[in-house]
Order: sequence, then structure tokens, then C-alpha cells
Amino acid sequence: MGSYVSARARGGRWLLRIEDLDRNRCRSHLADEFLQVLEAFGFEWDGSVYFQSDRIDFYEAALAELRRSGHSYACRCTRARLAAQSSDPAAEPVYPGTCRDDPTAGEARHALRYRIAADAVAVRFEDALQGSVSQDCRLEAGDFVIRRRDGHFAYHLAVVVDDELQGITEVVRGADLLACTPRQILLQRSLGYRTPAYAHLPLLTEPDGRKLAKSRRSVPLDPRRAAGQLCDVLTWLQQQPPAELALAGIPEIWEWALANWRPARIAGRREVRLP
Repeated sequence: MGSYVSARARGGRWLLRIEDLDRNRCRSHLADEFLQVLEAFGFEWDGSVYFQSDRIDFYEAALAELRRSGHSYACRCTRARLAAQSSDPAAEPVYPGTCRDDPTAGEARHALRYRIAADAVAVRFEDALQGSVSQDCRLEAGDFVIRRRDGHFAYHLAVVVDDELQGITEVVRGADLLACTPRQILLQRSLGYRTPAYAHLPLLTEPDGRKLAKSRRSVPLDPRRAAGQLCDVLTWLQQQPPAELALAGIPEIWEWALANWRPARIAGRREVRLP
């Protein structure tokens, strides 16, 4: 809803992408269900629905360019091995460069990592909601996976290519992806792509700040309650909808949301804790 209102309130286009690269987890009927739910809640997207599974050749071409320019290498480290080497098992491990200069790494089953230059400077960008962001990717993340051991393209590479192909000018998404944005900017620069504007919305969490679990706070979208649930989201986005708006029709709710969108009310917030 945040991305939709952000685009529509300024006369922009809202594009719909189905991220279905992991064929072991994705089922074709689920995409149809997603579209039906979006339509029931009044979302109207521009153009055709974009499926990542139709863009494999473009990801292959981007990967080939990174290989050609020396920005990738084979890595046979497993997640378990990296977690065991980490000083903080709860945190995302910083890759220590184990396979960075190992010419034999590609002889076994392996992933491909992006090689961050040893003299790389911190990546800085201005997030429309979270303000100035700076990250030394080499020290805070390390060389990151761009193709997994199972052959699937990693999220970072796929969305960077998608954003370029679709001509995306603004990315509005959850604050859980804020920390990986500098890595995506590194990929954009290496591939000669444009960098879109970013805005990271606060996450809805449990009262103690944990991710939403399977509890009374984590409820499915129900088209029969679309009006009330849309107004709930507007409230969580600090937009202060009037109580009577929940009794209005879906078009009226969207009309109010677009006319009253005030993103400054959530500026700087990384999470919204549900009661």
C-alpha cells in the first residue's frame, strides 16, 4: 500500500512483479491468487505482470558481464560453515573471503559471489524515509552471493536487473531490505545501470519488536474485510484515517489515501509495533 500510494499520489505508474525464481517453492496457481487478492483490494497496476522466471536470459547476461569484468568468483562455502565461523550466530555473517583467491573453488558444487574491490569506499545514498544511509559493504557484508549453489539467481542480482529492464525510478519497500540496498547499488554501478530512488517503509512487528509470528496479529488478507483492512494499514502508516472511512467503498478509501498521503509521518521509523 505504501508503494502504491507513493506512486499514484504523484501521478506515477505502479508496476507489478512476481518474484518466482525459486521453482521449488513457487506454484503457478499462487500467482493467480495474488492477483485476485490485489484486485479485490482495489490495486490497479500498469502494464503486464512481470515474471522473473521469464527473464532468465537477462540475468545470465548480467552474470556474464560481471564475470568478464572480474567482479565474480566461485565459492563452495556452505551456510553452516559460515555460521560456525561467525562471532554472532544471530547476525547475518560477514563473508570472510575464504574462496576469494581459491582457483579450485569452482571444481565442486558452488555459488557465485560478487567481488568487492579491496579499495572500495563506503556506499552512500539518501533514502526518502530513512535519511542518509552509508555502508562499507566490504567490512559490513563482505562479498555477497549473486547466484546460489542450487543454480538459482540471488535476489540482489535479479532485482537489480529487473529494475533496469522495467525502467524503475523509485523503489518503495520494507526497512528489512535497507541494509542490502548498498550491495544492490554496487551491482548497478558495475553493470552500468541507473540507481533508482529508494524509500524504506517501517515493518509491522510483534510488540517486542520481533517479526510477525503466527499469532493473532498475523492475519490473512480477507477480501470480505478489504475496507477495514485497508484502513488498518493506513493507520499503521500513521496516515490517521477517520473512523468512518472503514464504512466507505474501496474506491473512496483509495481516493482519501491519495489525497491525504503524508509520508513525513513515518520518516525515520524502522518498525511499527502492533498492540
